[in-house]
Amino acid sequence: MPEIDQERLPQHIAIIMDGNGRWAKKKMLNRISGHIKGIDSVRAVVTACRELGIKILTLYAFSVENWKRPKEEVNALMGLLKEYLLKEAEEMVKNDIRLGAIGRLQDLPSDVRETLRDTLKKTSHCDGMILNLALSYGGRSEILHALQGVLHDVQHGKIQPKEITFHRFSQYLWTQGLPDPDLLIRTSGEFRISNFLLWQIAYTELYVTDTLWPDFDRAELLKAIADYQARERRFGMTSEQLNGQEE
Repeated sequence: MPEIDQERLPQHIAIIMDGNGRWAKKKMLNRISGHIKGIDSVRAVVTACRELGIKILTLYAFSVENWKRPKEEVNALMGLLKEYLLKEAEEMVKNDIRLGAIGRLQDLPSDVRETLRDTLKKTSHCDGMILNLALSYGGRSEILHALQGVLHDVQHGKIQPKEITFHRFSQYLWTQGLPDPDLLIRTSGEFRISNFLLWQIAYTELYVTDTLWPDFDRAELLKAIADYQARERRFGMTSEQLNGQEE
């Protein structure tokens, strides 16, 4: 088990949970079985992050593009989401975890939307950790939504074009108020971003593992964090500048 420096934990971890279908195929099961097993990994990672002291965990649970999947699979995913929220609400409160949600939430079925709304309300007072679910989410959709908000406020005289800074623009994103991810983990070995947090990951450390999501557990999370801690985050500066050695 890798040694983790508690003083250098990422504040915000984002995860692209990929590989449920391939896991199921390897086991000669249907894809839905992979999604069901993937929920165990969600629970394991949420628990591990809370115990480690990670402040924010954002999970890419359902993308805008996922609506194109077979209707049976989409319905199953929505059912699993609703079941997860119903089962985990008390556990979140018990562990002081506040639920958050980003994306085109209006696209969700009405019963799922209602369950999500109830869970958001039940956990709204919790401040030990934020579990952020990206649902019907797309990075391009988010940026377009933010741009529309900016244009609306400019047209109504609330802000002037010259006042639109990077920070100001970020306040129109669905992640407003949250720091950008320090670490983005992608499972299943795919080297692509898949339209996830396109604005927010400009300087995020990327970690890709061949492990399929249903096999991703606490030990795998610790490996990712240890890899992150072995890196030097320069944000465009030199090592000497960071260490105060440059004259």
